[in-house]
Amino acid sequence: MTYSNASITAFREQILEAAKSNTKLSIEGGGTKSWYGNPNAFTKHSTRAYSGILEYQPEELVITACAGTPLKEIEAALKEKNQVLAFEPPHFGEDATFGGAIAAGLAGPGRISVGNFRDFVLGARILDGKGQDLSFGGKVMKNVAGYDVSRLLPGSLGTLSLLLTRGFREGVTKACRFSNPTLRNHTRESSNNSE
Repeated sequence: MTYSNASITAFREQILEAAKSNTKLSIEGGGTKSWYGNPNAFTKHSTRAYSGILEYQPEELVITACAGTPLKEIEAALKEKNQVLAFEPPHFGEDATFGGAIAAGLAGPGRISVGNFRDFVLGARILDGKGQDLSFGGKVMKNVAGYDVSRLLPGSLGTLSLLLTRGFREGVTKACRFSNPTLRNHTRESSNNSE
């Protein structure tokens, strides 16, 4: 874990300096999705220094992590409790980060049945273009008082703010996916009817 207030202070200073000198920043995690979106030659702003799982409540199916946290680290922590990211974010490389997955807003085949990334968002902590540290949403349940900014971030490609931390529900667990007997029987009947 490498999250600290020093990292946030360094991020804020870089944002304020960029604003003062009218320099455009390109927020980047692992750089695995640099091909996605409009190519740019802006100054790179890496989130890798701010990583780690801040809070994980397996019984509530909730996890909060820093933007620079490797996606494989989050998936390994979930796997220990027999849980998965239901929306199956693609990695596109070993260095894929949690923040990069959010910024890209991409989901795997599970999106059809369980929903997209933004359907699992609970809250977010961001730095805006003025270096202000802002928090939106709740930790365990959706909390929409005012603007639901945290749901705007998936797919924004880092253009709205610098994501610091994000809380979300990881969705269904592997063990519970077909634990409902009605669903299990319906699935069997559907497969028998298709034969």
